[in-house]
Amino acid sequence: MQHLDDATRTELEAAAFRRLLKHLDDNKDVQNIDLMILADFCRNCLSKWLVTAADEQGAELDYEAAREYVYGMPYSEWKAHHQAPASPEQLAALEARNQDKKDKT
Repeated sequence: MQHLDDATRTELEAAAFRRLLKHLDDNKDVQNIDLMILADFCRNCLSKWLVTAADEQGAELDYEAAREYVYGMPYSEWKAHHQAPASPEQLAALEARNQDKKDKT
């Protein structure tokens, strides 16, 4: 992508991000904890990254507005309809991943 001008690269990155959000929206059964276990990020992380990016650009974006954008609805609504309680196995896997990250630092 080095051969692309900044504007084109930014447009491609934005399009890829929008596609990621659509993919996550199309796969609501994929739980945030599973994303954290497998990829070390989740929908909430994406929301936080948007807030940080806005802050770096001098734009105002609060966390709840960012989450509504990422989730496609208010977080409370998404959580009520799509988030299952974490199983003991999921919690153990997340704890093991977090411990492994601590051990590597």
